[in-house]
Amino acid sequence: MRTWVLLLFAMGCFGLQAQNTYLHCGKLIDTENGKVLKEKTIVVSGNKIRKVQDGYITPKNNTDIVVDLKGKTVMPGLIDMHVHIEGETSPTKYLDVFTKNDADVAFDAAAIANRTLMAGFTTVRDLGGSGVNVALRNAIAKGRVPGPRIFTAEKAIGTTGGHADPTNGRKKELMGDPGPAQGVINSAADARKAVRQRYKNGADWIKITATGGVLSVAKNGQNPQFTQEEVDAIVSTAKEYGMKVAAHAHGVEGMQRAIKAGVATIEHGSLMDKETAALMKKYNTYLVPTISAGKYVAQKAKIPGYYPEIIVPKALEIGSKIQDMYSMAYKEGVPIAFGTDAGVFPHGENGKEFGYMVEAGMPAMETLQSATITNAKLLDMEGSLGVLKEGYIADIVAVNEDPTQNITTMENVVFVMKEGVIYKD
Repeated sequence: MRTWVLLLFAMGCFGLQAQNTYLHCGKLIDTENGKVLKEKTIVVSGNKIRKVQDGYITPKNNTDIVVDLKGKTVMPGLIDMHVHIEGETSPTKYLDVFTKNDADVAFDAAAIANRTLMAGFTTVRDLGGSGVNVALRNAIAKGRVPGPRIFTAEKAIGTTGGHADPTNGRKKELMGDPGPAQGVINSAADARKAVRQRYKNGADWIKITATGGVLSVAKNGQNPQFTQEEVDAIVSTAKEYGMKVAAHAHGVEGMQRAIKAGVATIEHGSLMDKETAALMKKYNTYLVPTISAGKYVAQKAKIPGYYPEIIVPKALEIGSKIQDMYSMAYKEGVPIAFGTDAGVFPHGENGKEFGYMVEAGMPAMETLQSATITNAKLLDMEGSLGVLKEGYIADIVAVNEDPTQNITTMENVVFVMKEGVIYKD
C-alpha cells in the first residue's frame, strides 16, 4: 500500500493523476456543522471530491489508490488571509530592496510558497509585495511550481511617508516622489488611479495601509493615513473593478474610516476599542488578527540590531497588544477571519496562530472554521473550498491528533493534497 502512495506522490509531481484516490480518515473535521466525524472515506476523482462515505471503503477498480489516514484527523486545506509570500523577516530585510533583483525575489518566493503548502495552507491571500507575487500566482496556477493558490493584492497602497511608501527611511537622493503607479497616493483622484493600476498589474484584492505600521521606517505606528474621501474612493473604485479591500490598521481613527468606507477586512486591529468593535459588527467587517506577527515582533524588538531603532518602540508597544485585543473582539462578536502575517515571522509556522487564538478564548473548532469556511466565503470561493463535501475542490490536509483536543497539532501538518494531487505524505 505504501508503494502505491509513493507512486501517487511521484505522479503528482509530474502532473499526472490516478483514476480515483480513496482517503481512509480516522477522524474528519466537518467544518460546515462544527463536528468531528469518525471513520470516513473521501473519494477523490481528478481535482474534486467525488463523495464522502461512512466507513473505510475498498475500491473495486485495481487502478485506484488507497491512502491510509486511519490514525490521523483530516480536514479541508487551510486558508491564510494574510501573508507576504515574497520575503521573510531577517536583520538584513531592509537592505534586500537594494541588493536583490526581481529574479532573486522570485526564487525566494517559490521556496516560500512550497514551504507554505507543506504547512497545510493550500490557499493564501498575499497582501503586498513588489509584483513578483502576481507572477508566482500565475506560475502556481499553471502547475509550473508547487505552492498554495494565491489571491494577491500585488502592491499595497499607502500615502506619502505612510506605511506602504516604499521609499521611507532612504536618503533624499533615493527618496524621490513615488505616486499611484508605485502605490502612493495623496488625493481621491490618486486613489482611484492607484486602484486601477493594481487592476492593470493583475491584482485580485486591494490592500491599503489605513494607519501607520510597526515595521515601516517611520515614527508613528497608529495614526490615520488616509482622509475619509481617499479611502472612500479606493473602496468604491475597487468595487467597480470587482475587487474587495483589506485595510492594515492599528489605530482607532484609521480603522473607523476604513470600516465606514466599506472595506472587507481589518488587518491587525491592534488598538481596537469596543466602539470600533461595534462598528465592525454593524458593517460586517472581518478582523484578521495576525497574533503570530504581533508576538514575534515584540520578541525580536528586544534583540539589539534586529530592527532599525525607529521600529523598536512601536514593536514593543503595539505587537504585544494584539492577542488581548483579539480576545475582546471575539467576545464582542466581531466576525473573525484567520490570518497570520507570515513573512513578518518565518513562513511555514502559520499553524501557531491556531494556538494563540485558542489561548485568547476562541474554541478550537471555531478557529478551524475561520481558516476554512469563513475564509472561503471572503474569497468568494464558497461552494468550492473550505468543506470536505461532494463537488468541492480536493484540497485536503491531515494532522496527527484531533485539534479540538490538542490544538498544537496544527503546527505539524503531515498530509497535504491540493486539487487532488498529493504533495506531502
